[in-house]
Amino acid sequence: MQQETRVRNASRNVVFGMFLKGYQILLPFIMRTAIMYYMGDGYLGLNSLFGSVLWVLNLAELGVGSAMVYSMYQPIIDNDKEQICALLKLYRKYYRIIGLVIAVVGGILTPFIPYLVKSDMPEGVSIYVVYLLNLFCTCMSYWLLAYKNSLLTAHQRNDVASKVMLVTNTFQYAAQLVVVMTIGDYYIYLIVQIFTQIVTNLVTAYFANKMYPEYKAVGKLPKETVKKINNRIRDLFTMKVGQVIVSSADTIVISAFLGLAANAFYNNYYYVLTAVTGIMNVVFVSCTAGIGNSILVETEEKNYTDLKKLSFIIMWLAGMCSAVMLCLYQPFMRLWVTEKRMLPFAVVVCMVVYFFISQVNQILITYKDAAGIWHEDRFRPLVTALVNLVLNIILVQFIGIYGVILSTVISVLAVGMPWILHNLFTVLFKRNAWEYIRKLLYYTIVTTIVCTLTYLVASQIPGVGILALILKAIVSVIVSNLLMFVAYFKMGEFAEVKKLVIRVLKRQA
Repeated sequence: MQQETRVRNASRNVVFGMFLKGYQILLPFIMRTAIMYYMGDGYLGLNSLFGSVLWVLNLAELGVGSAMVYSMYQPIIDNDKEQICALLKLYRKYYRIIGLVIAVVGGILTPFIPYLVKSDMPEGVSIYVVYLLNLFCTCMSYWLLAYKNSLLTAHQRNDVASKVMLVTNTFQYAAQLVVVMTIGDYYIYLIVQIFTQIVTNLVTAYFANKMYPEYKAVGKLPKETVKKINNRIRDLFTMKVGQVIVSSADTIVISAFLGLAANAFYNNYYYVLTAVTGIMNVVFVSCTAGIGNSILVETEEKNYTDLKKLSFIIMWLAGMCSAVMLCLYQPFMRLWVTEKRMLPFAVVVCMVVYFFISQVNQILITYKDAAGIWHEDRFRPLVTALVNLVLNIILVQFIGIYGVILSTVISVLAVGMPWILHNLFTVLFKRNAWEYIRKLLYYTIVTTIVCTLTYLVASQIPGVGILALILKAIVSVIVSNLLMFVAYFKMGEFAEVKKLVIRVLKRQA
């Protein structure tokens, strides 16, 4: 029964999450295009830069969100309402402190902000005002009932938060689009973003209260329980630092060494990559709580089998996405940003490699987080990120943007992935990892062949317009899936996943 519930919740979250993600890709794409053509590349670079700077400030979150959701898994299984209420009270306190820390540290860093921009700063815009508006938006995201969202996540009801964001994002992008296309005031553009963040937090909290009225932020946890949670947060801190460095270093390094225009061109390409990654992440986010529940109630063998099934699904999807991206990246960029903003095809190859490696890594991270393997894993993200940062700063000066992308790939392959594999297969599965590694290598070889053959076929389609792009998309999807079917249909995982898909489709019918 629990397995059926996990599958049903994960399926529902994937459906709503995919719909929202597609929506969240389309509207920012329209907005990015409007800023590019109505306000200029400098504003695009500025947007990306401050997104990365504020992500650094989010270090103050320390992984509290992940720790709070993980701590709720067992009380939810046990229907321990008293403990869940006490957890909410503790998390409310932590989030208020986090918002204050971000405000104070962000204020202290204000005088140093201009040093992050080498050139191309838009005229008539104060970098200090832009920074402080973004800082205020980040603080409000923690102060306004953010802790309530943990109830939805822990109960596998991410679809509710998705629906709320669907409505609030519609307002935000519609209002911002009007601002960009009429008055072109970047300050008002940011104020609309702040207002939307406030409304999103309030409405999400309202639905969390309505769905789970029995949970209030009251009560007190035993000191031993608080100590365990604080230990988890401490262990998560290095992971958070690592994530922040990897996510923010590229944009900040490009802005500081190559300028805002180069930053804008890079982030046009990176936007496409993150859009596809975001769609894939819906699957991971929707499955994490179910995996956490399964780890608590199922056998080790059952969980290892589930890992292989999830890996098969992700590698098929990632292989298809990699092939399609390789075929469509440049034709799409030519239509979207025009020739003058395009980067060489070698950058596309690097982006596709970056994407595929990140998906393999995310499978491992999802299981690690669901199992709460944070203490043993506490130094891996930090060491990986520091290697990435050092390589970033060195390689960007010799090979420019190529160095920025390849530094992430090298650090993950050489440091991060071997480390997390060791942690998973010594703490959770307690078995030799070579069987699983061989499967990952097989998936990688198949994906390389599929991408190459699909690109050779799709490149035969002539033309550079929208029709040619659509034809290449159709051909690349069909060819890549046919090739993967030939490569995978005899695998045991193929049969297992086929049964799972049929069961889900019958339930939805």
